[in-house]
Amino acid sequence: MQEITLETKIADLLNNYEGMKEILIEINPKFEKLNNPILRRTIAKVAGVKQAAIVGGMNPMELVNKLREAVGQSPLDMGSEEESVTIEAPSWITKEPTVTLDANELLDNEKNPLAELHMALRNVTEGEVVLVRSDFRPEPLIEEYEKKGYSTYCQEVNSEEFMTYILQK
Repeated sequence: MQEITLETKIADLLNNYEGMKEILIEINPKFEKLNNPILRRTIAKVAGVKQAAIVGGMNPMELVNKLREAVGQSPLDMGSEEESVTIEAPSWITKEPTVTLDANELLDNEKNPLAELHMALRNVTEGEVVLVRSDFRPEPLIEEYEKKGYSTYCQEVNSEEFMTYILQK
């Protein structure tokens, strides 16, 4: 069996280890979103364990080691704890968003938030802002768009509300 690391994709875990969905949900109830077939077919394919931990508000090494323990693998060295870095909000997030998407509503309606965001960004002009609301930090979405050169900012309103801003480049 594959060794579980921070980079292991959630879809690979679900496909390679029987009962993994239940294990993930037991570790963190926020992973109940894995019951959504759209999320499993889309975001789970691009999200690694590290990103899932961030979505779940967990330390990534803690999650990887709980998963490793659940399947009989020895824990990885936790190393030094990463310091929390506070990033100042960019001034462009004060602009009125051109488009607002609700990731939870999209998932509930069996729509793909990544695909919906892609369409929204194609329909806005340079300098306009798209806002994605969710009840989790959408780390896979953030990383995907930062790789594409977009500016992003995620604001935690409270533990159940996150506002992710994407600036059209």
